[in-house]
Amino acid sequence: MKSVTWLSPQDSPEWFPPLEHALDEPSGLLAAGGDLSPERLLAAYRRGIFPWYSPGQPVLWWSPDPRTVLFPEEFHLSRSLEKAIRNKGFRVTIDADFEEVIDACAAPRAHSPGTWITPEMRQAYLRLHRLGFAHSIEVRHDAVLAGGLYGVRLGGVFFGESMFSLRRDGSKIALAHLVMMCAHNSIEVIDCQLASRHLASLGARSIPRTRFQALLSRWASARDPAGLNQAP
Repeated sequence: MKSVTWLSPQDSPEWFPPLEHALDEPSGLLAAGGDLSPERLLAAYRRGIFPWYSPGQPVLWWSPDPRTVLFPEEFHLSRSLEKAIRNKGFRVTIDADFEEVIDACAAPRAHSPGTWITPEMRQAYLRLHRLGFAHSIEVRHDAVLAGGLYGVRLGGVFFGESMFSLRRDGSKIALAHLVMMCAHNSIEVIDCQLASRHLASLGARSIPRTRFQALLSRWASARDPAGLNQAP
């Protein structure tokens, strides 16, 4: 019988239970506890595990099956989005203000007044950013933040964490820019974690967890930080 494994902060940050132990309901819940140290977070990402929990809960670790991913060559660039990128005067930057992006992602939204980006999560990803593993893409219009996203890069995999729009198409433009940078940065797959109609409309699809693990073994083995360079 499957059960959630409790992690102690004293456990080795490299140790997680086998992904096959993850619950079927709620789908993908694997472990609870531990901490959000850079070592544990990076070890989790390399295995296809990510933290996601609400205020007042312990850290919860997930590895859903199936896993939603976006292969850059499958990104769907609609005519309207292409027109917005070309004509609407948006300016895109990389790692120009990671803190502003994560705060915008954490802000309450009309359909979701709460947030899973707790103060502890915020600090954890700021640490990863300072270490060179976490990156942000900012989209501005008339010098005002219009949208963006942030995530973690390990080798050829970009693990998307959150995105936001303060102006129509803001987050889509950020994702389109990330896709355009993938070939220039040797990024083979963007992890989207969980399925949604919004992501599906942009070309994301679900694959078995075993296939996702194989992709990680091939492309996310790097242990040194890697930046994000603008496409030429």
